Amino acid sequence: MFKPQLKVPATYMRGGTSKGVFFKLDDLPQAAQMPGEARDKLLLRVIGSPDPYGKHTDGMGGATSSTSKTVILSKSTQADHDVDYLFGQVAIDKPFIDWSGNCGNLTAAVGAFAISNGLVEAHKVPENGVAVVKIWQANIQKTIVAHVPMCNGEVQETGDFELDGVTFPAAEVVVEFMDPSDADADMFPTGNLVDTLVVPEEGEFEVTMISAGIPTLFFRAADLGYQGTELQEAINGDEQALARFEKIRAYGALKMGLIADLEEAKVRQHTPKIAFVAAPQAYTSSSGKAIAQADIDLNVRALSMGKLHHAMMGTAAVAIATAAAIPGTLVNEAAGGGELHAVTFGHPSGTLKVGAEAALDDGRWQAKKAVMSRSARVLMEGFVRVPQE
Repeated sequence: MFKPQLKVPATYMRGGTSKGVFFKLDDLPQAAQMPGEARDKLLLRVIGSPDPYGKHTDGMGGATSSTSKTVILSKSTQADHDVDYLFGQVAIDKPFIDWSGNCGNLTAAVGAFAISNGLVEAHKVPENGVAVVKIWQANIQKTIVAHVPMCNGEVQETGDFELDGVTFPAAEVVVEFMDPSDADADMFPTGNLVDTLVVPEEGEFEVTMISAGIPTLFFRAADLGYQGTELQEAINGDEQALARFEKIRAYGALKMGLIADLEEAKVRQHTPKIAFVAAPQAYTSSSGKAIAQADIDLNVRALSMGKLHHAMMGTAAVAIATAAAIPGTLVNEAAGGGELHAVTFGHPSGTLKVGAEAALDDGRWQAKKAVMSRSARVLMEGFVRVPQE
């Protein structure tokens, strides 16, 4: 006889250009409240992974890297913080969850969830105005500050802020990523702003390798054989190109010191990201919107979990902003060079403006802050049902 399904309190939320299933830590079954196999099995089943059909028909996932996400939140264990935020990137066709990085897009939803679910002390939340929620990002041990609009004691979700990659307007949430690079390590792992990456059978490529927001490998689009204006179908429909990107990413991960051997890259798909940049060029976005050359400072395309992202990962946007602020990187070069405190970049769905502060301390670059605007809203709340073994 089969056991009945588990009922687990959950909230389905969009944050930025991503969406995921959000849980309060103490709402999870006891065994899943600790990291390990029980937690991973539960969350894989929630999302509907692994799915050899790549559809997530039997789960809450959306069969893309942007929608195959889980979040666990709890009152913060850190001094002077409101909420602890743990992010799990769920593989679609393989039975694993990557806990190695953050999701910058879903960060925009964390503050709203924390307020609505009583994780933020009431005296810190204004009846009207903007609530400042201090988030401890547990995956990467960093502080993020979300500025969440409030109206009549409730989170304001509706509004007229438009975010390319999201169909409908919503309320603007300003997100500040504090000290997004690791103060104890080089933001540029080799100490160089530009390195040469040798990839067997593929050649040598100049690359900017940066750990800010999320470890990211930036290449020139032209060096990889691209324009920098590509949309998803140009790359995601080309299995040979995807395999080449993954091979280059694996060698980049090795050079960044994130993995000890190439095999490890297979179970570390979330980090590092791989992206390519180009000088501003006009193109038509995936929604049909015309992006003029004058609208942007550079073009960026990035891959997530083995596919070209439909817009831009929030954490990669932090890396873009930080690298753009540092003269000599390939990102700064693509944006025209010089001192840049903010850039607007083109991505497949449109444009995004990001800002960053970086400083040279004792010969080492450090990121002080990166800022961007996103939006978020609750899509559904209640219980998610999960078959028991």
